[in-house]
Amino acid sequence: MEFRKANLDDLHHLIELRKQQQVAQGIEPKTDIDADLEKFFQKKLKEGSMVQWLAEDEGEIVACGAVIFYEFPPSYVNKSGKKAYITNVYTKEEYRGQGIAKELMEKLMDEVKKAGISNIWLGASEMGKPLYEKFGFQEVDEWMELHL
Repeated sequence: MEFRKANLDDLHHLIELRKQQQVAQGIEPKTDIDADLEKFFQKKLKEGSMVQWLAEDEGEIVACGAVIFYEFPPSYVNKSGKKAYITNVYTKEEYRGQGIAKELMEKLMDEVKKAGISNIWLGASEMGKPLYEKFGFQEVDEWMELHL
């Protein structure tokens, strides 16, 4: 298994893996999101606000994970205002249980540490929760959401 950072040449793979992840989480593909995903990944990779790691087995991308960096106003609990959001952690079904997601998470955590960020959040699927808990993530309900 080889691990590497994604680049703009990987856009097609990033799009396909994101769609596969959504379906694996039980989200029905009701709309075409390819162009939106391409635009998102292209922008984030170009500006450096996202780092996406890939796992390859003999040239086939079998897993991925990303961290997106955000800046918020400084606060008493986060003086820098910087936060990291872990997302797109996905392993193809036939490669699960081999420690690939754990290795990807270690790489993502290293990216966060290199950026000098101490506040990290993520949205976890039921399948992903045990992995994130091993890294010390805890369930916290600190924000509200509105869907218009």
